[in-house]
Amino acid sequence: MPAAPDSIERETLDLATRLIACPSVTPDDAGTMAIVGARLEACGFTCERIDRGGVANLWARHGEAAPIVCLAGHVDVVPPGPSQAWTDDPFSATVRDGLLFGRGAADMKGSVAAMVTAAERVAASRLRGSIAVLLTSDEEGEATNGTIAVVEALRARGVRLDACVVGEPTSVERLGDTIKHGRRGSLNGVLRIKGEQCHIAYPERGSNPIHRGMPALAELAGAEWDRASDDFQATSFQISNLHAGTGANNVIPGTLDVVFNFRFSPASTVSGLRSRVHAILDRHGLDYDLAWTVSAEPFVAPRGGALVSALSDAVAGLTGRRPDLSTTGGTSDGRFLTAITKEVVEFGPVNATIHKVNEHVSVADLAVLSMIYERTLLSLLA
Repeated sequence: MPAAPDSIERETLDLATRLIACPSVTPDDAGTMAIVGARLEACGFTCERIDRGGVANLWARHGEAAPIVCLAGHVDVVPPGPSQAWTDDPFSATVRDGLLFGRGAADMKGSVAAMVTAAERVAASRLRGSIAVLLTSDEEGEATNGTIAVVEALRARGVRLDACVVGEPTSVERLGDTIKHGRRGSLNGVLRIKGEQCHIAYPERGSNPIHRGMPALAELAGAEWDRASDDFQATSFQISNLHAGTGANNVIPGTLDVVFNFRFSPASTVSGLRSRVHAILDRHGLDYDLAWTVSAEPFVAPRGGALVSALSDAVAGLTGRRPDLSTTGGTSDGRFLTAITKEVVEFGPVNATIHKVNEHVSVADLAVLSMIYERTLLSLLA
């Protein structure tokens, strides 16, 4: 992998260090938005704060015309845990052996720094269209007042984005080995199967919801919901919580509570999954209540689309390897951005240490990451 120019490495590392030094445990931005906003305004961006519910959100744009290419991310981090477990203070932003250590180094203040320095360089070029930067301090938390708030504000204005790169740490072993070009949907269910409590020595006087519910749960766990495709794994049903009983060993419980989740591909729909679950529960003759929430709908950027092609070419040109395309893993703020964007992908540094003690990122990788973002912007706006 070629070395980045010293100026790019120095500027990206300096900004990443300043951001990590801000203890922005979600949803507190701890001054990070002011740092980024000042940088972007200095190179001609119009910056707007779209804060909501105690969450800091930044929308910055350079240019007035289409196409609009957006770099998106978050400045909030998960709690670092006991500081004594870290080799250095988690917010000291320590460089050692070519690595930058600190909470958020990989997820995702390193990406934010790379995005900002890339946007600064591209803003100095005479290109068609617009560059946008969207940041929130509410990605690691509830995610109810962050990116979704900016998306709602932009949609109300009729603003649509042509492409968006979310700087999530997608690389697995080496920078550039993986691009997330989509994500599965997430559907949650909270199920209560009703029985009748009684003394365990007289089961005929009650109704055991565990015994009645287990055959239905086994059918749900063993069902084939759809099949894998070139882009997506098959839809998965998983039970995450199961509870019944009073704690006594001589009482049949009155209810069985089950929390479950579907990670689903575009081959399935929310309405279809819900209908199939209800049909199984009804076929087993259960008395139940079931509440549903949708955390995310699935999305995918086409493999041959402009954004995937531009980013893949930039990665290959700067790292010497062509990235794999993947839709595995959890949800991200890409789920919100698809509402106003033609194509959304995620790309960022190696994710091996995210949310861990001694989280870190390669200093050299940050500089190359900035160059990848720059080359992608130049390709889409040329």
